[in-house]
Amino acid sequence: MMSWEDNVRKVVPYTAGEQPRGTGVIKLNTNESPYPPAPGVAAKIAALDAEQMRLYPAFPEKTELAAALADYYGIGTDELFIGVGSDDVLCQAFVTFFNSDKPILFPDITYSFYDVWADLYRIPYKRQPLDENFLIRKEDYIPRESGMENGGIVFPNPNAPTGVLMSVSEIEEIVAANRDVVVIVDEAYIDFGGTSCLPLIHKYDNLLVVQTFSKSRAMAGMRIGYAMGNPRLIKYLNDVKYSVNSYTMNYTALQLGVESVKDTAYFNECCEKIVRTRETAEKELTRLGFTFPKSYGNFIFAAHGSMPAKEIFEKLKENDIYVRYWNKERIDNHLRITIGTDEQMQALYRALENIL
Repeated sequence: MMSWEDNVRKVVPYTAGEQPRGTGVIKLNTNESPYPPAPGVAAKIAALDAEQMRLYPAFPEKTELAAALADYYGIGTDELFIGVGSDDVLCQAFVTFFNSDKPILFPDITYSFYDVWADLYRIPYKRQPLDENFLIRKEDYIPRESGMENGGIVFPNPNAPTGVLMSVSEIEEIVAANRDVVVIVDEAYIDFGGTSCLPLIHKYDNLLVVQTFSKSRAMAGMRIGYAMGNPRLIKYLNDVKYSVNSYTMNYTALQLGVESVKDTAYFNECCEKIVRTRETAEKELTRLGFTFPKSYGNFIFAAHGSMPAKEIFEKLKENDIYVRYWNKERIDNHLRITIGTDEQMQALYRALENIL
């Protein structure tokens, strides 16, 4: 006899980093900003009109937030799609654009939500291995060089969890060689180093660039993400979104997001502070015996020469310091360490000295 469970769509879900809430915890495991959002965000929270909560929010593309983002990036609002964090945006893009019987391609070491969405939506996929230096090999994504056709391509730049950056010229080679499919570049960490490939959206109608408020804009709790691309790509995304939920962005997020985009000086200041602290962290971790690829994100992907990563991870937790560890092939001796404040990082170095 069949059970109702026979018809359940079963997937292995994405596992997010731990979210400890106790006082005195140093949280360096989910790449959140160590600094608060722009001051205007707090002021706007105090001034929010509770009466508006009884009404459905405006469609995102018709809001001040869309206008502010379009003005900031120098694009049209018809080239912009806004969603509930970049995870929502990427998930909608998978559903919308990856419908071929050919496999989509992404790195073997990358954002671990990609294979979850592929499994959930029954999208065939193939993981392309990074090289020994954790670099994406562009030839693996160019059909004439790899000898393999594909149904689409997605990768972060800088990559996560490695922090390694690919040049815009290499990305353009991949996009130009795959004009028959959509290429998605996930730029969650681009504000901490490197150059965005956003200008390429006006040259290639098959390129979608995704960014987020969760990292450099210090608004992970608000869940705001967005994609930028050719108006036809954006229309297809909106058609899918509005076939699932007409009112995807809440009123509060739409209001507060505007205040974040307005304050460019504060945004740049926070990014610069994180980069400076990252540079100091590279020196300190090297002194402590760690090795790592050059990071262009707000984190460092580090391995120690004499102590296993899992042991360091567990001992740091005993000291109420949380970093990220994966028990996965090729990266099970690495820790991803988010860049915190200078004070948080000094506490990390002291703890590591005692542990090692």
